[in-house]
Amino acid sequence: MVQAAATPQPPYYAVIFTSIRTDGDHGYGDTAARMVELAAEQPGFLGFETARQELGISVSYWASLEAIATWKTNAEHRQAQGHAREWYRHFRVRICRVEREYGF
Repeated sequence: MVQAAATPQPPYYAVIFTSIRTDGDHGYGDTAARMVELAAEQPGFLGFETARQELGISVSYWASLEAIATWKTNAEHRQAQGHAREWYRHFRVRICRVEREYGF
C-alpha cells in the first residue's frame, strides 16, 4: 500500500531529488531500497516518499539542515552517489524549508 510520509508540524526540511534514469537497473533497485533503510536510521530523518515514471521524484524529510548534511556525508550513501552517472541521465537535488503543510 502506498502511503504518504507522516511528517511533524512545520517547519522542517525536504530534500527533493528528481531524476531521469538510464536504461537498465545496474544494481539501482537494491541500492535505492538500502538507502531508504539507512536514511531512516539517521538522526533527524522524518520520512520518505517516491514516485517514478519517466521522471522520478523522491522526497526525504529532515528535522534540520545539519541532519541533511550528516546524511550527505554518510559513507554508504557516498558510495551509492558514486554510481550517479551509471544510474541517471539527469538528476537535480533541491533542499527546501517546509513552512506550511495541509491535506487530508
